[in-house]
Amino acid sequence: MPESDSDGSGSESEEEEDTGKKKGVAGLIEISNPNAPTKKNTKAKDLDINDEELDDKPQLSRREREEIEKERAQAKYWKMHEAGKTPQAKMDLDRLTLIKQQRADAAKKSEEEKLAREAAKTNK
Repeated sequence: MPESDSDGSGSESEEEEDTGKKKGVAGLIEISNPNAPTKKNTKAKDLDINDEELDDKPQLSRREREEIEKERAQAKYWKMHEAGKTPQAKMDLDRLTLIKQQRADAAKKSEEEKLAREAAKTNK
């Protein structure tokens, strides 16, 4: 026999919803209706916006942050490179000093040869 409510229109499904307990596995599974209406657009006056949020920079995406970090790292590297603090810059400076030394030796040798030729001409 079904139990009767005070208003006289009671059914088993209404009683289950009122108590909050469902029979069997139905109580364990959360069911969401894909056809349920979604929340409508909110009005601007309903939004809670702080003045601090307006002053902050807009949040960047991960790719944008990585790109900015990459540019900063590259600028830092080139600044150190120009100061001669990177390994590549040190190798370049060593190579440059070696080349300068070779050119100075070659210029000195050619000057000596030129003087020797002039001395040979004057001796004849």
